[in-house]
Amino acid sequence: MTLVCNENEDDNDFDNSGPELALGPAVECGKRLSNFTRNPVHILKGGYQRFSGLYHFFRTQKIIWMPQELDAFQPYPVEIIPGKIFLGNFSQACDPQVQKDLKIKAHINVSMEMGPFFAGDPDNLLHIQIEDTPDVKIIPFLRHLCHFLEIHLELGSVVLVFSTRGISRSCAVIVAFLMHWREESLQRSWAYVKKCKNNMRPNWGLVTQLSEWEKIVLGDTVTDIFNPPY
Repeated sequence: MTLVCNENEDDNDFDNSGPELALGPAVECGKRLSNFTRNPVHILKGGYQRFSGLYHFFRTQKIIWMPQELDAFQPYPVEIIPGKIFLGNFSQACDPQVQKDLKIKAHINVSMEMGPFFAGDPDNLLHIQIEDTPDVKIIPFLRHLCHFLEIHLELGSVVLVFSTRGISRSCAVIVAFLMHWREESLQRSWAYVKKCKNNMRPNWGLVTQLSEWEKIVLGDTVTDIFNPPY
């Protein structure tokens, strides 16, 4: 299943509050489909036309799927900023079909591994080569990372941010960027990414540094990281 977080029409609006989905054919179909798969089923605002316009490679005339076929679907990176920034894992970053389908033009690699794309191209590849350990230092890289992403947003390039499993280091840098870009608290940026990537789990060392980053961005510590879910 594709997991796309674009509930709001405004790409810059991180407020996910709003009315519940009205019952209709899409919601009814989603409820039934959820009984046959372990994967989450999401109903997107904008309907079929808007979604298929962005993700034509998911279009199909097939209306009945076997459970085995649904389980065989390969997940794509999650969408953080619609059509602009995606969050994924190393396997997805190495998949040429994913790069083609999502029109990826740049990578931020937050892992020790070397990916196959954009090698030797510092304009389109930022490699933050760090381990996923509690004592790793990520703050020294954050200003450069934010600058890299802002440039590509201005250029209209699609960027894939990834780490080995896509749940710790890459999630942490995405949260850090959103805090900087929107001048938001750690709590609010974390909640947004969590809604897009429900299995995000930055290690505790990264969480404490995100708290330090919050103080740099906002001038004060706002979020209590000792309260769940951090």
